[in-house]
Amino acid sequence: MGAGSPARRAAIIGTGLIGQGWAIVFARMGWDVRLYDVNAAMLAEARSLILQQLRELEVQSLLDDADAIVERVQTAGSLRDALQGACYIQENSPEKVEIKRALFSELDALAEPHAVIASSTSSIPASLFTEHLAGRHRCLVAHPVNPPYLIPVVELCPAPWTSAEALDGAREVMTAIGQKPVLVRKEIEGFILNRLQGALLQEAFRLASEGIASAEDIDTTVKDGLGLRWSFMGPFETIDLNAPGGIADYCERYGGLYQSIGATQGECVAWQGALVDALSNERRSLLPHEDLPRRRFWRDEKLMRLMRHKQSNGDNHG
Repeated sequence: MGAGSPARRAAIIGTGLIGQGWAIVFARMGWDVRLYDVNAAMLAEARSLILQQLRELEVQSLLDDADAIVERVQTAGSLRDALQGACYIQENSPEKVEIKRALFSELDALAEPHAVIASSTSSIPASLFTEHLAGRHRCLVAHPVNPPYLIPVVELCPAPWTSAEALDGAREVMTAIGQKPVLVRKEIEGFILNRLQGALLQEAFRLASEGIASAEDIDTTVKDGLGLRWSFMGPFETIDLNAPGGIADYCERYGGLYQSIGATQGECVAWQGALVDALSNERRSLLPHEDLPRRRFWRDEKLMRLMRHKQSNGDNHG
């Protein structure tokens, strides 16, 4: 949205952590935001929670005038009121197909004819809850990473019937509000991020289950090893730089090794029972349950510092 252009309106449906995060993302870039939730208690406290986070971002010099930004965020008394005038809609309901099918029926019926309707679902393909809609062509997944106001990647995953215009519109909106859209070319459960995260988690659980390493040492290997590179490079660029001749040379040198490792990773470890109990006991010995909220604020502060560092090096997302 260019300087001097009129404010655009987004409707945020569902005001949990992700919905609050989306409201911040839109409002800080000058959009008017309308919030709606069937849970009246959650809706009533949403703006105060958003303001609390905006003020923390202001303390960290990641935005100016939190009070002015929150004034662009208003609650709506009904779904119809929330959707009125909105050119973009972001749905944040529970991860249940039947709930999303019913909600998208309402959204499609009540939304402005030109509005794009996107879901924040982290795993469910849009085809499972939009096939029955007259306006299914304008529906897709726009899956954020939590919290979206600090982590800019948004996975855009269209259904087979999503129009090119709707996809382009969603991409344009995400870019305009400072996010980093990536395209999932084919529908697949979990999209890109959670499938990559899941592969790492499966191996982490396997190493723990076989007594190869503690949860703390596995975490250390990622945060003080792989994660340092991954904060500014992806896996393909990483290996491209890790062999003299680039990615082809790396594959020639180490492809056999990873094929051998992969042959031992076919069976998934169940995340339940004694294994989860042991991991939970280890984590709670390192971080008592009552300290979890404090540690989440610590995580967000670290992300803010990382965002400031990346911005100082020319990365303007977020």
